[in-house]
Amino acid sequence: KAQQEERLEGINKQFLDDPKYSNDEDLPSKLEAFKVKYMEFDLNGNGDIDIMSLKRMLEKLGVPKTHLELKRLIREVSSGSEETFSYSDFLRMMLGKRSAILRMILMYEEKNKEHKRPTGPPAKKAISELP
Repeated sequence: KAQQEERLEGINKQFLDDPKYSNDEDLPSKLEAFKVKYMEFDLNGNGDIDIMSLKRMLEKLGVPKTHLELKRLIREVSSGSEETFSYSDFLRMMLGKRSAILRMILMYEEKNKEHKRPTGPPAKKAISELP
């Protein structure tokens, strides 16, 4: 885990030094959050997220996908291989201007965590308050 974190930290440093991302607001904290998220789903610790890790990740987020949909997601994100995508690919997707399906799913998960669901029965309304 420590080696993996060190390797991902090195990639974060490359992105911080890249002039292409210099205008990105609050880049260091975004990169740190992305690193934590990536490490959570890189289950085998080899640095790449494979199709099974992606499948488990999306199931955990409540968005199960078929094998073909997973392959399409990986193909959209990865720079080469159809079986895995690297941390660099992941960062390019998350920081890029292009709208990727996976990025939307991950952002939806974050938004979903922020809101607390109301507990208990709903408040009573008078008939005059109904639409």
